[in-house]
Amino acid sequence: MTLGLSDRAGRRVVLHEVNDENWRAVADVAPRDDQRRYVPALAARYLLLSSRGGIWHSLAVYADDTVAGHLMWGRDEGGSYWLGGMVIDAPEQGKGIGRAAVRTLTEWLARREDCRELRLSYHPDNTVAAKLYASVGFQPTAATSGDEVIARLTVLDGHPAVPNSPSP
Repeated sequence: MTLGLSDRAGRRVVLHEVNDENWRAVADVAPRDDQRRYVPALAARYLLLSSRGGIWHSLAVYADDTVAGHLMWGRDEGGSYWLGGMVIDAPEQGKGIGRAAVRTLTEWLARREDCRELRLSYHPDNTVAAKLYASVGFQPTAATSGDEVIARLTVLDGHPAVPNSPSP
């Protein structure tokens, strides 16, 4: 799925299904060591959740032709769409890839007829994630999931309701 978004280096950021050609590169994606307290699993574990859990769908995040990360989406029993399992490979961080990937996935999910709201969660101490998600329109709620904050993004007329959306 593509929207023509680019990272700060001008590379095109796109999301692809994980397949026989890219799964190994996706499985090797890892956060920086100082982020491991916020990223409870490596991309390889998220791939297993997607293949075995029946709820999550893994996507490879590409910057041009290079796998730069992992992101997944799912739909819970209540019908809510969720984003999860985002890991941008350590050497690729700070380049706008994560923001472009989240924007691409939110736009794609928002086009689904039954999508009215998108949700995700993050650790409250993870200020980098909080800033990223707020920049694309997610707002924290009073709800939590374990020790994580749940944030939501309203969908209106098939588009995320993002006031003054910044470019990636």
